[in-house]
Amino acid sequence: MTWTKWSYMDHWVTQTPQGPQPPSFNRAYMDRYIKQLSALGFTGFDTFFFYLPIYAGMYGSVKGFEEFLQANGFDKITGVFSAYPWATKYTAPHVRETHDRIFADSERTVQALEGLSVENFIVMPTSTYHQTEPVTDETIKVVGDLWNRVGAMTLEHGMTTTCHFEFWGAIRTREQIDLFFEYTDPSLVHFFCDTAQHTIAGVDPLQLFRDYRDRCTGFHFKDTHDVDVHEAYRTPPDPELMAPHVTRWFYEMGTEGGLVDFPALMKEILSSGWDGWLTVEHDKAELGGGSYAEATATAKWYIDTVLRDAQAETTPVEVGA
Repeated sequence: MTWTKWSYMDHWVTQTPQGPQPPSFNRAYMDRYIKQLSALGFTGFDTFFFYLPIYAGMYGSVKGFEEFLQANGFDKITGVFSAYPWATKYTAPHVRETHDRIFADSERTVQALEGLSVENFIVMPTSTYHQTEPVTDETIKVVGDLWNRVGAMTLEHGMTTTCHFEFWGAIRTREQIDLFFEYTDPSLVHFFCDTAQHTIAGVDPLQLFRDYRDRCTGFHFKDTHDVDVHEAYRTPPDPELMAPHVTRWFYEMGTEGGLVDFPALMKEILSSGWDGWLTVEHDKAELGGGSYAEATATAKWYIDTVLRDAQAETTPVEVGA
């Protein structure tokens, strides 16, 4: 079996006459970006909620943007990512009084996707650890109550609420993740596995997938060279950019020194019968002079060689078996 459901997470920076910019800088850059991804063989596209109005303006509507994707070899927009990384007095998932606002924001995002077949409403369930701590059982229950509520709403719109945990988020350890899933309804709140974020937090993404396979709705496939052993997750305001011991946390699959065992994970996915989208993500690939285009081509080479070999060594289980 050759895995065909590869999507790309909408992180990209390109050089423009005005300096480094996302491709949404203008339509020409955006068109070229999509065609680059298509040429590499990606057929799904994950994006952020804040890009939806930009793409609607650029392509006439969000549906018009998806139609442009489809005209260039994509199947669809597969997921939309929403987050409140910095707590405010209006939006802080661990503060119950802000839940109505977060719910309303989530509902507006989902309504903007009406008529599309987006599968995943991907959420970062908490704000930063340093703004939330102390993280108690009650804190995690309050956060779980919010996403149960949002999950019921997205399900009514044919979309799955699925939680993506950061190494610097308030829910980060294996014990906290397990408690969060105890406090949430498995039919409403699901699991989105980011291989690098979990590894940095000292959590094994392969074992997490084994334990939460039935709740897993997707992956971010990216690598890291470091486990956080200095409590960098507490670094204000942004541990991904300002940790004192690590300059760059995230790397593409295929980088030398990567800690994630992607072949083992690929074999586990296949042998388990899981059937979803595998999403390549390159977060802050520009640090140290890196190139998103080069990182993405390297990752696709890794998919087409190393991961293809891993697939050839695995007997897949039929979905539902």
